[in-house]
Amino acid sequence: MEATWMPHTEHGEIHDRAELPESVYAFPRQRKEPLTDATHVKNALARFDQVEGVSDADRDLAFANIKKAAAHYGVDLHETNWRELGG
Repeated sequence: MEATWMPHTEHGEIHDRAELPESVYAFPRQRKEPLTDATHVKNALARFDQVEGVSDADRDLAFANIKKAAAHYGVDLHETNWRELGG
């Protein structure tokens, strides 16, 4: 699956998630798990199996987005598939 994640290029503090484009989310359609820095990437990985109301296709896309963001922010990702994460 092709990742849709793109780094958020605007500088300054974001106070409202509504200001973020869909392209920064692991789950863009649902606007869940923003991937705006290394900490958010790690949090998205830790909470991946807790995201509710998403299909396997949504998870495939989210994992592709997380992989792309992890590479961008220098986060080590050992899993090759979202099924290797969490519970």
